[in-house]
Amino acid sequence: MPNTPAPPTALCFDLDDTLIDDVAASSAGLRTVMERLGHPDFGAARALWDTQTEISFGAYLRGHLSLEEQRRERIRALAVQAGHNNVADQHCDELYRLYLDTHRSAWQVYPDTHSTLAALRQAGYRLAVLTNGIEALQHAKLQAMELTGYFHTVVCADSAGAGKPDPRIFHHTAQRLGVDPTDCWHVGDQVQADGVGAIAARMHPVIIDRSGRAPFEGITTITDLGSLPRMLGVPTPSGTL
Repeated sequence: MPNTPAPPTALCFDLDDTLIDDVAASSAGLRTVMERLGHPDFGAARALWDTQTEISFGAYLRGHLSLEEQRRERIRALAVQAGHNNVADQHCDELYRLYLDTHRSAWQVYPDTHSTLAALRQAGYRLAVLTNGIEALQHAKLQAMELTGYFHTVVCADSAGAGKPDPRIFHHTAQRLGVDPTDCWHVGDQVQADGVGAIAARMHPVIIDRSGRAPFEGITTITDLGSLPRMLGVPTPSGTL
């Protein structure tokens, strides 16, 4: 792990797969859509869904697709893989609503999320959510998981006018927190969006990798959120470091 820099005055957190287990929720939604399409292979579907999401949602963030268009592209890719070559827009929309309903029912925070945020907030750090997710959906997650009260601000790509790794969304978040970007750490699970983006914005990146793979060279890497208060010398609710 690289040498830890000077402690921050504020911390920004990605939401999906950092504070909330989105892989589990999206897998539940994906299985529901697969059942409707008669898709037999979850491994192939998961790999395709992740790749198509990166492509289509990335195009949405860059302004090349509408929200509905990127959702339809993702559903159509899955449908084609299942052998359905012609799927109408209306049917795509219906399938994506089914995906969202199942996804919502499977939301859950990681076991260390609440204790970590509570410890950092109690220690006086200013906290923000910095996410590429859709504002309406991300706020609904935060409220449902009782996370809203920990944060001074929530910044989403669709309302900020830029998405990670664009430095502008990081700078916008720092401004909302009332601090300089150099005084912020950004915690997330994606090396490109969260790590490279934070560096470009002059924030210190912290990558959370719960799989325990080798640390990313040049980037502070942790395997659980509970490591964050310990790095900062912040007591956890149990009083341990």
